[in-house]
Amino acid sequence: MNFITPSVWTISKRIAKPSLLLSLLVITACSVNPATGDRQFTALLPTANEAQIGAQEHGKIEQQFGKFMTGPVADYVTRIGNKVAANTERKDVQYRFYVIDSPIVNAFALPGGYIYISRGLMTLANSEAELAAVIGHEIGHVTARHAAERMSQGTLAGLGAAAVGILSGNQAVSQAVGTGANLYLASYSRGQEHQSDELGVRYLSRAGYNPNAMADFLKSLDAQSKLDAKQAGKNGAGFNYFSTHPITSDRVQQARAEATKFPSNATENRAAYLTQINGLTYGDSADQGFARGNRFYHPKIGFTFTMPKGAKIVNGTTQVAANHPNGTVILFDAAKPGSAIDPARYMRQTWLKGEGASKVEAITVNGLRGATTAFSGNVSGRAVTVRLVAIEWKPGEFFRFQMAIPKGVNSAFMAELKETTYSLRKMTASEKNAVKPKKLIVLEARAGATIQTMANRMAVEGDKVEQFFVLNGMNRGDRIIAGQPYKIVIN
Repeated sequence: MNFITPSVWTISKRIAKPSLLLSLLVITACSVNPATGDRQFTALLPTANEAQIGAQEHGKIEQQFGKFMTGPVADYVTRIGNKVAANTERKDVQYRFYVIDSPIVNAFALPGGYIYISRGLMTLANSEAELAAVIGHEIGHVTARHAAERMSQGTLAGLGAAAVGILSGNQAVSQAVGTGANLYLASYSRGQEHQSDELGVRYLSRAGYNPNAMADFLKSLDAQSKLDAKQAGKNGAGFNYFSTHPITSDRVQQARAEATKFPSNATENRAAYLTQINGLTYGDSADQGFARGNRFYHPKIGFTFTMPKGAKIVNGTTQVAANHPNGTVILFDAAKPGSAIDPARYMRQTWLKGEGASKVEAITVNGLRGATTAFSGNVSGRAVTVRLVAIEWKPGEFFRFQMAIPKGVNSAFMAELKETTYSLRKMTASEKNAVKPKKLIVLEARAGATIQTMANRMAVEGDKVEQFFVLNGMNRGDRIIAGQPYKIVIN
């Protein structure tokens, strides 16, 4: 959408300095936010339009993440959300709460009161108060009107660039106007994050929860982020799934300091919360498919295949990716050309669009028709061999492997890649019944139980003790208390 009207373009040409126009816009369009007390420039997203924008973007969120969860867990989130929302400064917002069926630990909000919590975040939280803290934080973004502020200021900056471009004759600058499609999922500023933490603590206290729950959850989130980074072989700094809400080293401390300004309510409802999430799917669900070792299963669609040993499998929304230590990258996805077409023709005409057509070879993979080709290419400046494979799953539907293979890999690994190509097959009925997603369950610790004995029951790869600590919000040196509930992951 182009926010620059013809009248603004005319004014821009007449004035000596574009900053004068921008200053006039800011002066005439600032308002005081009732939640923060700050003056904000939010003219390009008036409060009256927020519900409409939220409803419009909500449909896109559902397309991106799939159907939202329903049932007792979703009802519980809505109940807690309404309890927290009842204590905000903005009574003009009708809040709506949704649980995304995703293992990624995340939460975000849209203008108009649309609040989203992931299933993965719920498995990380350890009390109702912590869930309320996350909801309070997201409501804080809504009451503080951070999206409206970001949208208006971002577009204002674009308007200034356009005005400068006109005066300087630089058309490249004048085209840099508008907001991106990912406006509402983009990362907030550090100041906006701290402000939402403060508002969340305020709303927590007003709802009768322990205001320290905000810092408690942020601490667990930081620990989970560092564990994810460690398992991925990356530095913990700046690597976490909470990309829309960046963790900074001082957020936990600041949230803890903010909590001291409010009565120290004891309400946390840990037992009630753990009862609600007992049995919740942990990690990828059957609807999304999941990895076990180097094999990927998708029970709902009914297929399975293997990746080379040592490859790290990452299940995304639209594709499965695998990264091997030798630098090989494999992407697996699905394509629907729109009509029934044989694999070789699909590869030549649709996928390759006529390029390299003479190199396509017809193959058969476990009774399914397929086609493959290979050619030299470059990935990030590195010479690779690109191998493409298309396998017909149903008439008009294809599964595809795309492999970027560094030059010089040994013959044994090339044999593994070939095995990956020919491993795609339909799951048997017994496999569909036997292969299940992991679940989070809550166990009451027996007398004599230790961290090690509890962690040994975790159906996870890697350091089970460390993952048990993170999952339960515990610190090194903590001990198991007999009779208390703890979370573990089982197959």
